[in-house]
This record gives sequence, C-alpha cells and structure tokens, in this order.
Amino acid sequence: MSTLNQEIEKHIKKLVHPLKDEHELREVLKTKLTKKELKLLKAWAEMIPTNEIQTTLSLDEERYGKLSAKLIKKLNQEKIKQVLCI
Repeated sequence: MSTLNQEIEKHIKKLVHPLKDEHELREVLKTKLTKKELKLLKAWAEMIPTNEIQTTLSLDEERYGKLSAKLIKKLNQEKIKQVLCI
C-alpha cells in the first residue's frame, strides 16, 4: 500500500522540497481540495481499483477523468506545492 506522500509525489511534476509528514499533509489537503478530490487522492493511495472508486464517488468515466485531471493540476500549482512542502 502506498502512502499519501508517495501518491502526491507521483503526480507532482517538479518537487523541490520534501513533503510534510502525513498528518500535516492531510490537514493542508482538507483546506485546499474539495471533498471528492481528497477522497480520490486517498483512494489512489490505498490502490483501490478505478471502477470501485467511480462507484464509491458516484462518478461516470468522463467525470472521473475530469476530476482526476483537475486534482493533478491542483497538486502542481505552485501555491499548493508550497504549503505541501516543509
């Protein structure tokens, strides 16, 4: 099982500083992401299959794709990267 930190590192293109610890990350992410985006990120970290995630979050394939793209784009914004890092 991957951790939230590993999952975030996987999606961020350029990370200059190390990420905060898992507890601090969760607190920051609660304020920066929507509830669905946070649930999606946690599901990725827990390696839940895509079809299960779609069912749990009530998303069709298109909406899942859009939410995933939006989440990854958010994680790569400089403002958010700054608060995620030490």
